[in-house]
Amino acid sequence: MTDATSIAQAFEAAMRQLPLVAILRGLAPQQALPVSRALYDAGFRLIEVPLNSPQPFDSIALIRKQLPADALVGAGTVLRVDDIARLRDVGGQLVVMPHSNGDIIRATKAAGLVSLPGVVSPAEAFAALEAGADALKFFPAELVTPAVLRAMRAVLPRHVPLLPVGGITPQGMAPFVAAGAHGFGLGSALYAPHMSADDVARNAAAFVEAWRGLDGRPGAHMP
Repeated sequence: MTDATSIAQAFEAAMRQLPLVAILRGLAPQQALPVSRALYDAGFRLIEVPLNSPQPFDSIALIRKQLPADALVGAGTVLRVDDIARLRDVGGQLVVMPHSNGDIIRATKAAGLVSLPGVVSPAEAFAALEAGADALKFFPAELVTPAVLRAMRAVLPRHVPLLPVGGITPQGMAPFVAAGAHGFGLGSALYAPHMSADDVARNAAAFVEAWRGLDGRPGAHMP
């Protein structure tokens, strides 16, 4: 899957399947295959390897080669435009940022990839959308509380997915969903470098169960 249309369609399908992004910060290449397979088997279709992990492009390439085409794999903590071409060369499809940088967003879209910038304010959110962002990562979620998210949801386009990231646990998702979140980015409560693939599988199952327990089906909170 290389063209922009098919990647965009795959992203929409993955969000309907399970709108939870696995953030594998600290993942090493030797962990990439067992951890990503555990996540896929649990239902995850969106996987991010932050670029401050060991040899992140190697891990992304391994995961992309292993998982079926309905999974999207990409990089997180993308801080430079130069990283986008390298990501595309290893098969990456997602560009996730901790901030909103118009140059990176535009370069991501020019490369035919999915852009998920981080925002904390209406000004950042609308600037990111104007630059072409596909979804908005609300980071850190400890700062963008459910009350703040609800207020921003009222003015943002209804079709834009909003994904709180930072400190999210299975028990903590419901208030954000009630406020208008469409999904989440999941970090250390899902994966940490000391965890085994079995640990990750158990954590993934807990998140999937919690999400589906919100209303009985995954992706139902998409507008």
